[in-house]
Amino acid sequence: MNSAVSVVIPTYDSGRFHTLTELVATVRRQTVAPESIVVVVDHNDALVERARRDLPGVTVLANAFDRGVSGNRNTGARHSSTPLIAFLDDDTTPGDDWLERMSSVFDDDNVIGAGGALVPKWERQLTWVPEEFLWAFGASYAGLPTVTAPVRNVWSANMIVRRDAFATVGGFRTDFGKVGDRSRPEDTELCLRMADATGGIWMYVPSAPVGHDIPLARTTMKYFLTRCYNEGRGKVAMARLRRGEASLGAEHSYLRSLPGAVGRGLRDTATGRDRHGANRAGAVVAGFAAAGAGGVMELLTTRSTGD
Repeated sequence: MNSAVSVVIPTYDSGRFHTLTELVATVRRQTVAPESIVVVVDHNDALVERARRDLPGVTVLANAFDRGVSGNRNTGARHSSTPLIAFLDDDTTPGDDWLERMSSVFDDDNVIGAGGALVPKWERQLTWVPEEFLWAFGASYAGLPTVTAPVRNVWSANMIVRRDAFATVGGFRTDFGKVGDRSRPEDTELCLRMADATGGIWMYVPSAPVGHDIPLARTTMKYFLTRCYNEGRGKVAMARLRRGEASLGAEHSYLRSLPGAVGRGLRDTATGRDRHGANRAGAVVAGFAAAGAGGVMELLTTRSTGD
């Protein structure tokens, strides 16, 4: 694939500037060099000034939309003219051949977008996290393809799109993205909308992973349950946004895998294979319950507001 690529990196927190600088350096040394690197800052004037001063050769923009990462990404995409646009988050770390592997799937004209694996980089390793729930920490979870394959959706922290397909649908919805602690699956919604509009497919490329930082504050049970609860709300909100269209098929398949995860954890502890297995089984049950509670709350909120 010889098409030029721009890399868009949204950012908002001055405390992440060191990791942002390292990320830009990593993108610069890709085996397939990007035509441009675009850093978009979310309503932080001081960070805009610092990035423009300390990141020479990088296009630094201020979010042209209301606060939120969706507006950040759209701002960067609109200032990119390349056939392909890749997105990374400012707390990720790709390998040197990441862009080469991601862009290679576009040899197929039916491919409108792709995403790679997200590998957790724990500040504190957790023993109770089931692999099925790694998504709660922004990482690839058990059950995803192990080789390049079509999927319903990918994550925007490690994503590449055809610019024309992205522009056809107007990019990410800025009224449905992540803002603060609110969780909305804006990347899933984008993938579904792009596929609907173009008839194209998304590819998952596990051989193009990026590391994803998981700080200490995100390694608590409270964070895990809150994240599951918010995800439950977000998925119901997405289904409502699509007005009843079939959009949660992948979630239904995922739910069918959870009883096996519980049983496996309990067996691991009972047989002495892994004393933490029962804790992981308990986390599966707790995470499922929290997500379910979030979904119910979103339904009740919808009814009470008449939406």
